[in-house]
Amino acid sequence: MKVSQGNKRGIAARRVTAAPRFALALLLAATAGSAGALFAPQPAMAQEAAATDNANNGEDENDPLEPMNRYFFELNKFFDTILIKPVATWYDGVVPEPGRDGVRNFLDNLRSPVILANDLLQGEWERAGTTASRFGINTTVGVLGLMDPAADWGMPQHSEDFGQTLGTYDVNEGPYLFLPVLGPAPPRDLTGFVVDQFFDPLTYVYWNESSNVPLIRFAVNGIDQRARSLNTLDQIERTSVDHYATVRNLYRQIRKSEIANGERDFDDLPDIDNLSFDTNEPDTPGMRF
Repeated sequence: MKVSQGNKRGIAARRVTAAPRFALALLLAATAGSAGALFAPQPAMAQEAAATDNANNGEDENDPLEPMNRYFFELNKFFDTILIKPVATWYDGVVPEPGRDGVRNFLDNLRSPVILANDLLQGEWERAGTTASRFGINTTVGVLGLMDPAADWGMPQHSEDFGQTLGTYDVNEGPYLFLPVLGPAPPRDLTGFVVDQFFDPLTYVYWNESSNVPLIRFAVNGIDQRARSLNTLDQIERTSVDHYATVRNLYRQIRKSEIANGERDFDDLPDIDNLSFDTNEPDTPGMRF
């Protein structure tokens, strides 16, 4: 059977695009290895999660799929160790900080329509106005979002997603789920991830085109997030009695904080009615600093 010259070129083109897609698939599989693609935890929060894990020895509720979750967690850790962490370390060492900040600003700006949609769905009109203003300012004055002048003008960046939106309407997280590529993805947040794709204009721009651009965007985002949390994620692993349980607890803490927009839930504070602050009574609890 003869193959025309045009068909040969088409086959060759498909082979060329298959290679980078395979590499991207590996990158995406590794981006969630230590939950680095989905969140960049702060050191204080990492210590708090590790302390919580050490106190309860990793025991937690609502994880009926724990054996499968642990398998995928270890699989992603393997890809993180052999691929994504070295790439993120190289990226952090080679690309100067202004360049990395430009990449982060550009990616954050691209996500503005998703954030705006969820601001509106949550009835957060002031935050929606901030998101819209940031997008307009950073896209123009900030040169397509490479810079963030809006933050200097009193409009700091914030993040919203449909999983958070569901949380504001008291939709339960559901059983904990850890998936290849996506990492922590309980049903509420997995649903949110899918719905957010419909809020993203890039979904429609590349609906009938190559998926390379969305994949590259996802991979670069994962590498950048991993690079920004290299030390923190190493600290989590070093200080954890059970690394999997610590990541699970940390993920839940971060999601709870994001849903509350960083506001403290005073109902979660301990009952202090019976606490004594008389330091002359050694057998009673007192305030420690």
